[in-house]
Amino acid sequence: MFDAQAFLESAGVARNVVDYARGETVFAQGDASKHVFYIQSGGIKLSVLSKSGREAVVAMLGPGDFFGEGCLAGQTLRMGSATAITPSVILRVAREKMVQLLHHQHAMSDRFIEHMLSRNCRIEEDLIDQLFNSSEKRLARALLLFARYGKQKQPIRVVPKISQETLAEMVGTTRSRVNFFLNKFKKLGFIEYDGETPLKINSSLLSVVLHD
Repeated sequence: MFDAQAFLESAGVARNVVDYARGETVFAQGDASKHVFYIQSGGIKLSVLSKSGREAVVAMLGPGDFFGEGCLAGQTLRMGSATAITPSVILRVAREKMVQLLHHQHAMSDRFIEHMLSRNCRIEEDLIDQLFNSSEKRLARALLLFARYGKQKQPIRVVPKISQETLAEMVGTTRSRVNFFLNKFKKLGFIEYDGETPLKINSSLLSVVLHD
């Protein structure tokens, strides 16, 4: 399997690594779009702010994910914002360098195309999730995605600490409903959660998503 991390380091872009604290902005909506980013560790929230000031969470990303790739398609300004949801280490690649890598390194190009196709499938799944599933099932799916279920052989049990407000924005419901469902999941043994320490996911949470 192609190791994008190792390749990017060997390609001479490893020095462009930036550490972000929890809640720190990687880029804001309206900023100039000049770089592609690769998550070495941590987690990133992609969001869009409406004219009325309402924020919509577009995606939650983790290690091994790219973001900010709109600059490769001629996007001159950022359409949304990227914020660290946990302490994160991000590798930043200038647009020109990324284009060069994709043109001349077929393995890198294949990995990036795989990423884009996976992202498109995820967007379609998110849309279907919003249209047809209950808020309880949407929350369960969001938590499983945080735990990287389906992304690797051994999903992580402990997910990055994230506020109930952010979960509510992702799911499309209220914070009080998120709190209700989290407590329900806890009582059923699907998660380990006390509101303070990072939340732990048990594989039994899958039953909420799979149950019709």
